[in-house]
Amino acid sequence: MSRRADHQEAPELTEPTWLAEPTVHALRAALRTVAPDLAASTIVPRGLEPDDDPMWCGASAVADGRFVVKFAWARPPALRILHQARVLDALRTAAPRLPLPDVVAVSRDPALLILRRVPAVPFFGVRQLIGPAERDAAARDLATALARLHDPAVLRAVGEAVGPLPEPAAHATTDMLRARFGALVRRDQRDRVMSWCDWADTALAAAGRTVLVHGDFHGDNHLWDRDTLRLRLVVDLETVGTGEPEFDLRCLPGDCGIELFTAIVAHYEKLTGTTLDVDRIMAWHLRTVLGDALWRAEAGIPLPDRRTPVQWVDDLAARFAALGTFDR
Repeated sequence: MSRRADHQEAPELTEPTWLAEPTVHALRAALRTVAPDLAASTIVPRGLEPDDDPMWCGASAVADGRFVVKFAWARPPALRILHQARVLDALRTAAPRLPLPDVVAVSRDPALLILRRVPAVPFFGVRQLIGPAERDAAARDLATALARLHDPAVLRAVGEAVGPLPEPAAHATTDMLRARFGALVRRDQRDRVMSWCDWADTALAAAGRTVLVHGDFHGDNHLWDRDTLRLRLVVDLETVGTGEPEFDLRCLPGDCGIELFTAIVAHYEKLTGTTLDVDRIMAWHLRTVLGDALWRAEAGIPLPDRRTPVQWVDDLAARFAALGTFDR
């Protein structure tokens, strides 16, 4: 499929539609309209499970082994698909050196986004392979991608092209953590979490700078070449909006480990000529990590690494200690 032949501009004035049900059959029916040559291909869905919350009624599939199809069976994820399509279109001009997916086709009726698949793996698939010899290059790759996205000129260009942008938020507020997280951990950890929440409120009390943020920059959303250990793509831009640079780095202390994280910060500051506030990053990290553990535990969903909230709190304490967060 070529972009010239198959890329469909989504009309801005029509309400999107979406699949009637989360099935491969429904997806094939949609593809017969949007990309007929893929309708009869092998389709391998990912995340195709019914959900009672319309907010999460979306998924993706690999079609013909060469394309990734984003689709929805409710309005909120349909709107996110179209938002991602508009953002990708704007970024092709505003940040042409940012490693982004190649858009093959876009449709509003139903909401579909078809991207060219790249042979790469999520960061979590190469994390253990990045040792001291590879660390600087990996840090530079991640810092460069974020620096390009956070360029003030990119925010202006995307805002003009896309219109009002959302403001992505962390998984939980500190008030939510104070009220509900204590039930998940040891008694001695409860007081620690409370004091961390007080500290995070102070760290984030003042407003930060405003840039264009990815909004969900975790290890599944940047893809790597397993052989060269270099960044290939930044993906899943459905949460792109406005926020502070520190918000976009909030997953890196846990995903990358402290040594790689601090190397990323150093490269980012050198590339942008700006200073990152590590306390603010860690305050967002706190809210993200504990918020993720909270909603998963309350929903009866295992944590991604199959460990427990108790262990996640201990991990967080170790990261704070490695950074000397409360010693400064």
